[in-house]
Amino acid sequence: MILEFDGVVWEWRGPAPYHFVSVPEDECVELAEAAALVSYGWGMIPVRVAVGETELTTSLWPKDGGYVVPLKDKLRRAEGVSLGDEVTVRLTVDVRPR
Repeated sequence: MILEFDGVVWEWRGPAPYHFVSVPEDECVELAEAAALVSYGWGMIPVRVAVGETELTTSLWPKDGGYVVPLKDKLRRAEGVSLGDEVTVRLTVDVRPR
């Protein structure tokens, strides 16, 4: 499954700041259907995420009935992404039977 969408980078300030993009509601419906096949616990969904030319492995976090994409520092630095930027996110979820 491949999903692509635009979103604004936001920050959660915990013990260490995390940067995220929220997955739009329509894509969350598709992800929820796939979650039963791929989630490894706590509702986390392993994905490949790409922004620009940079691609890496991470996991979607469930939040408020939807999902958020954590944007690792490595990806943000490589693509020059900052808080408040609008980015195009491409997610790849491997839903093949294991």
